[in-house]
Amino acid sequence: MLTYSPEVKAALDAHQPVVALETTLIVHGLTAPDNLRVASEIEDVIRAEGAVPATIGLVAGVPTIGLTAEQLGALCASPNVPKLSVRDVPIAMALNSHGATTVASTMLLAARAGIRVFATGGLGGVHREASTTFDESADLMTLGREPVAVVCAGCKSILDIGATLERLETLNVPVLGYRTRRFPGFYLNDSGFPLDWQVDTPEQIAATMRHHWALHDTRGGLVIANPLPVEQQLDPALHDRVLAEGLAEATRRGLRGKPVSPFLLGHFHAATHGESLRVNIALVLNNARLAARVAKAYL
Repeated sequence: MLTYSPEVKAALDAHQPVVALETTLIVHGLTAPDNLRVASEIEDVIRAEGAVPATIGLVAGVPTIGLTAEQLGALCASPNVPKLSVRDVPIAMALNSHGATTVASTMLLAARAGIRVFATGGLGGVHREASTTFDESADLMTLGREPVAVVCAGCKSILDIGATLERLETLNVPVLGYRTRRFPGFYLNDSGFPLDWQVDTPEQIAATMRHHWALHDTRGGLVIANPLPVEQQLDPALHDRVLAEGLAEATRRGLRGKPVSPFLLGHFHAATHGESLRVNIALVLNNARLAARVAKAYL
């Protein structure tokens, strides 16, 4: 069901470190020409650390592990490429559709390919007012099932972070703070929520991965929370003001459920005059670097 680029196939066959990457960030989160430039920068960071990047997406219905530059360019240039979560992948396969993978579907396909480390920006999670909307990202349930360690800058700050952490605990997903006991808040170094566990080296993360999967018969993922350095974060006062304004505007427009997140992310980009985008790119590169080191330590 999967196809591989020659580079990724050779790395997997030789038991070399491989890091999975999503395509939704590139195809939907950025605009040309920044999207292809950033995609190349992320892959370059991983290669510089001695690992192989595997950018994942669907090309004409085929889940592809390790998109070439030409394939990624085609996804970015194609109008209305669907964003595929786990439930969407088999439909896109049946319809021979292109598709950009989310965090959840990237985890699924990485696990099927035997890739154990995935670098992304921020997790999805429990949405605000989920008690009435029942809006919860598929990322969480997928983390409870698929054996992939996800290096991220926490979950997106537009979510209910406390509820997201509670849900991860219920799903038995370990959450490790990399050199911190505070859960990062995506744009922010600190979301305001403490963590139970801190790890200080990629080797400690790799050891946790081995023990977790030995105990759980290679089931279930891990969250590696990797905060952006304080000096690179979005200004906290600006963040809080823009978030409050965005939430108020979403309420005024009557937005509920699925449309809220893309609206708020777009609002951040416009209201911060692109500063949130700068932070987003910086944290993805930061996560890619750590993910490559973890992949090497896990071998």
